[in-house]
Amino acid sequence: MYEDFYGFRERPFQLTPDPAFYFESVTHKKALSYLGYGLNQGEGFVVITGEVGSGKSTLVAHLKEKLDDERMTVGEVVTSALDDDEMIHVAARSFGLDIEGGDKAAALAAIELFLHEEARNGRRVLLIVDEAQNLSIGALEELRMLSNFQLGSHPLLQTLLLGQPEFKHLLAQSEELEQLRQRVIAAHHLEPMQPGEIEPYVEHRLAHVGWDGNPEIDGSIWVKLHKATGGIPRKINQVMTRLLLMGAVEEQSVLEADMLEAVLEEMNGDNAPDAETETAAKPRPDRDLPAAEAIARARSEPARPSPASSEAHDKGLLDHQIEAIEKAFAERDKHMAAMRREVQKLAASRDQATGGLPQDADKRLEAIERRLDEQEQSLRHVLTMMIDYFESQATRAAA
Repeated sequence: MYEDFYGFRERPFQLTPDPAFYFESVTHKKALSYLGYGLNQGEGFVVITGEVGSGKSTLVAHLKEKLDDERMTVGEVVTSALDDDEMIHVAARSFGLDIEGGDKAAALAAIELFLHEEARNGRRVLLIVDEAQNLSIGALEELRMLSNFQLGSHPLLQTLLLGQPEFKHLLAQSEELEQLRQRVIAAHHLEPMQPGEIEPYVEHRLAHVGWDGNPEIDGSIWVKLHKATGGIPRKINQVMTRLLLMGAVEEQSVLEADMLEAVLEEMNGDNAPDAETETAAKPRPDRDLPAAEAIARARSEPARPSPASSEAHDKGLLDHQIEAIEKAFAERDKHMAAMRREVQKLAASRDQATGGLPQDADKRLEAIERRLDEQEQSLRHVLTMMIDYFESQATRAAA
């Protein structure tokens, strides 16, 4: 919808990884350097970790485009929560090997034969394993055993492991993975983008779909966008998609800070869990995912209550009230900005019309007045809450 309104060739902030949209931030440039170094070694493991949505898959898609198909064969494993036997069969299928039955020995023999044939044909073999934090210790050990295949002194298989931060911790802490750890020749953790990279990232993706300056983007949104998303590319994409949609619905040629605030408020409301969902989402100590289980064990000791919990509780209440007032004033500012846009539209309509203001002018002004009245009532309510709170605190202090 919004891509038609603004004349884009396609959606600039789609969530699926697309190497055409690859943006080389500082952290992605470092990761690509580590990948290049690791692949040049032609052996062992290269590990790339990062938060969900940090751009691991897009980075790998960009890397694959740079590889020479005539000199490199690439297999990909994206199935998670595999045990050791399943890992071998899935790895075989990633190279196009059809293994009948569930014979692990036959699968290993087929993989070894395949690797030897590729080496004789002058081709190297790379296995990319995504969501590595979901693999069992046994599956990771099987990957290490696959790296033992050699033709003379020449290693036949190199493996790229992609995972979330818990995999980085698991790999660093697990005694069972010591041998695999010794075979990691390059590793990099993708950090969030820096505040100064948000604007060029957004404009890079917009330019790729034919953006010609419409919509114009208010420069004040970049700091707020970074704060709201933490510099995570996928989160930026989500917010920008909603912001462009709002701009198209309201027929705006400028994306302003108050529009961004409205989008963030709406998204926060969408993501707020109810009590039942929040309870169900709590991590369970008996989860089957090995990385999560290992981290859960390390952090299983319950937190002890602070002796100053009462004071912290009172401070929390005060902070909550202050946040409520700040939010109310932000709402007022947002509606004032909306009012300014409405007045501008009325003025434009008046200039174009020959018979004065448009027919719906009175209704639109009444709607603006209603919104301002609602804001005033909201502010009064919050201020009353603050007064009651301070009075109760004074009474307790006096007692």
